[in-house]
Amino acid sequence: AHTNPTPSPQELEEARRWEGARDVGPLDGNVRRWGGLLLPNNPPYNTGAFRFELTFSPHHPLEPPCATLHTPIYHPSVDIEGRICQPLTTHVHWEPTTRAIQVLQDLLLQLDSPDPKRVLRPDVARELQERPEEFRRRAEEHTRLHAEPRPGP
Repeated sequence: AHTNPTPSPQELEEARRWEGARDVGPLDGNVRRWGGLLLPNNPPYNTGAFRFELTFSPHHPLEPPCATLHTPIYHPSVDIEGRICQPLTTHVHWEPTTRAIQVLQDLLLQLDSPDPKRVLRPDVARELQERPEEFRRRAEEHTRLHAEPRPGP
């Protein structure tokens, strides 16, 4: 079967209509690099918006895309470079039929429910497990300082 190495316009349209993100679109006119703002639903992140980039492989959809966050976030699954521990986009779990919007929805779900088992920052994961109030306080403060303002409806 002939695969198209770029996500389809329908996929972009789908992501644009989704209420979990804003301003989704190609970066610098490159259809293989999308940017936008993710809008978490749950505290401690729901007071801000987080700029993401989704980069599609030249072998899309046979290889998974890669999501990174450009906005700093205090989260056990996101390292300080903005790399995300996202099982969905690992070669083990990736299905070529997975749509771009599903990657973004999965990412948002992951931001909304930090899982100490998906760890890129062991110190933050440990804090989440052992001192959840402290984790929440720090994450709230970090969001206030670093996240982008939330766009209006």
